[in-house]
Amino acid sequence: MLRIIRSTDKAPLGRLDRARQASLAEAERMARRILDDVRRGGDRALIRYSRRLDHLDLRKEGFTVSQEEVSRAYDEVPPGFVRALRVAAKNIRAVARRQMPREWQAASEAGVKVGQIIRPLERVACYVPGGRFPLPSTVLMSVIPAQVAGVREVIITSPRPAPAVLVAADVLGVKRIFRLGGAQAVAAFAFGTQSVPRADKIVGPGNRYVAAAKKLVAGECGIDFVAGPSELVVISSCGNPRWIAADLVAQAEHDPDAVAVFITPSRRLALQVQAAVQKVLAELRLPVAAKALSRQGAIILTRDLAEAAELTNRLAPEHLMLLNDATKLLDRMQSAGSIFLGSYSPVAAGDYASGTNHILPTGGAARLRGGLSAADFVKTISVQQLSRRGLGRLRRAIVTLANTEGLKAHVYSVETRFRL
Repeated sequence: MLRIIRSTDKAPLGRLDRARQASLAEAERMARRILDDVRRGGDRALIRYSRRLDHLDLRKEGFTVSQEEVSRAYDEVPPGFVRALRVAAKNIRAVARRQMPREWQAASEAGVKVGQIIRPLERVACYVPGGRFPLPSTVLMSVIPAQVAGVREVIITSPRPAPAVLVAADVLGVKRIFRLGGAQAVAAFAFGTQSVPRADKIVGPGNRYVAAAKKLVAGECGIDFVAGPSELVVISSCGNPRWIAADLVAQAEHDPDAVAVFITPSRRLALQVQAAVQKVLAELRLPVAAKALSRQGAIILTRDLAEAAELTNRLAPEHLMLLNDATKLLDRMQSAGSIFLGSYSPVAAGDYASGTNHILPTGGAARLRGGLSAADFVKTISVQQLSRRGLGRLRRAIVTLANTEGLKAHVYSVETRFRL
C-alpha cells in the first residue's frame, strides 16, 4: 500500500530521504578491488570478472559484437522498431543541437580580446545496462549528444546487448560494441587494456557497482554523474487520479529501489490516488513496482502548493511532474533533473521520444546540475589576445595583484615587456 504522510511528519520524510541517499560504501569496496585488478591485469582480469559476474566467456565470444550478430538482430526486433528509433532520434538530435555551447570573441577593453573555442572529446564510452529490460533508448540518449558534439569515436558497452540495443547502435552508425558490463567495464574504459581503448569519458546509467566504479575513476576519466535508482515527484491538487497513479507505477517499475512520490494539498485526491495505485498494480501485475512503492513510495500531504514546491526543491528529484494547477509553480522550481508540465506530458515521453535526455542526476544531485547534454561532450577553451596597448592598460592591476600574492616572476613577465 502506498502510504500517506503529512509534510510535518519528520520521521517518515527522513526515512524517505535516507532511502534516496543509500550508501555506496559496500559497492565501492567491491568496485575498488575490480578497478585495481583490471588496471594491473588488463584483459586477463576482464575475462575473469566477465566469466564470474556476467557468465560470459570473452575468449569464446570475443570482446566486441560482430557485424553478423548485428545483422541477425534486425530479425529479432518488432515491426516498426527502426521507424520508432528514427522518430525519437530526430527529436533527440534537434534538442542536442540547441544544447551546444557557442564559440565567441569580444573585446573586454581596447587592445584586449577574449573568447572561447569549443573542441569535442576524442573518444566516449556509453554504458548501456544489460538487466531486466533491453534499453535501446539509452543508446539514443547517450550516443546522439556525443555525435552532435563531434566526438570522433563513440563506443557502446553492455554485458549482454539485446537485439534492440544492437539495432539502435547500428542505426546511429556506432562501429564498436563491447561485451563488457559492471565495474569491470568502467575500469576497462577508464584505464584501457590490450583489447579495450581508453576513453575520455564514460556516460550512462548502471547498477550500484557501475555507479561506485564511475565515482572512483572520476579523477582519471571523465564521467557524467553518479546515478542511483530512478526518482519521480508529482505535484497537483486536482486531476485524474488514475493518470497520476499510472505515472507513479511507471516510475516504480524501473527498479525495486526506485522512488515515486505524489505531493498534494488535497486529502481527497491523495486517497483517490492511493486507491488507483492499487488498481493499476493489480491490473498490470508488476511485483517490482509494488515493492518499490511499498518501500520508497509515498503520498505527502502539504498545506498548499507553495509548500509542495519548497519540499520538492529540497528533494531535488530526477523527474518532476507539475500537473494541472501546479504548472504555475514552474518559476519556483530550482532543482530537478527534468520537468514535465501538464497532464499530457508523462515521463515516458521524455524517456523515449520528446527529445529531452533521460540520463539524469539522482539522489539529490539535481541541486548541482541537469541531465546529460551535448555540452557534456565538449571542452570549452578560453582564448585571449592582448596588444601592447591592451597589456599596458592592465599592467598596473596585474602587477599590484601579483605583488600582493608574492609572485615576483609574474610581475617580471609583465614588466619585462615594457623595458627597452
